[in-house]
Amino acid sequence: MKIGRALRSDGAAVWAALGQDGTTLAYDPATGTSGAELSITRLLPPCRPSKIVCLGLNYRDHAQEMGLAIPDEPILFLKPPSSIIGHGDAIVYPDQSHRVDYEAELAVVMARRCRMVSPDEASGCILGYTCLNDVTARDLQAKDGQWTRAKSFDTFAPVGPWIETAIADPHDLDIRLLVNGEVRQSSNTRHLIFSIPEIVSYIAGIMTLEPGDVIATGTPSGIGPLNRGDVVRVEIQDIGVLENRVV
Repeated sequence: MKIGRALRSDGAAVWAALGQDGTTLAYDPATGTSGAELSITRLLPPCRPSKIVCLGLNYRDHAQEMGLAIPDEPILFLKPPSSIIGHGDAIVYPDQSHRVDYEAELAVVMARRCRMVSPDEASGCILGYTCLNDVTARDLQAKDGQWTRAKSFDTFAPVGPWIETAIADPHDLDIRLLVNGEVRQSSNTRHLIFSIPEIVSYIAGIMTLEPGDVIATGTPSGIGPLNRGDVVRVEIQDIGVLENRVV
């Protein structure tokens, strides 16, 4: 099932589900059931996380293109909740940067509070999966020597459009990114260095994960720059398409 959040025609933000015929339906997260058709004006980011935990260098080919060693354990950084935007929202190119890059990523959305779990227990903590673009000011990342400013600008975390709750194997999904219709990244999640259960367990051993928190699992090779006016599109098999324009 694909679930998320939407703005109803009366201005209320509500949970919603995507029907098999493409209609938007009311959704009750307490029961996990969908209901009558909804009249919506637009989709919102599909969750409201307390934090976005991201992995650097979790595809072998991306580590190689960056000239960095394959990590022995996950490399973590955070993006603030204020960086989140939804499908169709604008990515704002900050005046402080002269090189803003795209990074297509599979994102994990947490279902419940999760702390100190084993990899075997981790899957039971996951609500589902969605698309994420880890937009990065690459020049500032190199200049600062750490990643907070480069990763944290408002609008630098497009997420959505839906959370897919019925993915049998998240480790065999095609992932692509296109800019103005041209393929820039193309890979498969089978190339992840650390598996999703390993990632969730590792993070939950450091910080408590809350319901709705997002884990971005890393980007494959092919990262590159965006320009104002570009339309950037993340496509993940069986999950959906996330599209945003750069302004």
